[in-house]
Amino acid sequence: MSNPRPLGQHELELIERISSTQLGISPRTFLTKWDVNYEQLAAICHCTIGTVTRWFARGENYRRPGAYPCLKLKLADLLMENYQAIPEEWLQLIFPPESQ
Repeated sequence: MSNPRPLGQHELELIERISSTQLGISPRTFLTKWDVNYEQLAAICHCTIGTVTRWFARGENYRRPGAYPCLKLKLADLLMENYQAIPEEWLQLIFPPESQ
C-alpha cells in the first residue's frame, strides 16, 4: 500500500476553496458560450441525448441537471477557454495517451 502525500498549507487552502464553492455551470450557460449540439453535450457529460433533451424541456418532461454534468461542463469550459495556455505536460496528465 502506498503512503499518501501529506497536505501542506497550499493544499489545505485549495481544499477549503473547492469545498466552499459551487463548481459547475449549467448546460444552458455552456450552450450560450460554445457552439455545441446536444450530441456533443451528451458526450462531454457522459449521458444520453435524451437526458440532455430533458434538461431543456419544459413542463413535466424537464429534468434538472445534476452536479456531475455541471462539473463536467465547467471543466470542459475551463479547458476549452484556456487550451492554448495549458502546458503540454499538464495535458498529458489530464488526457493520458490510451494504453495499447
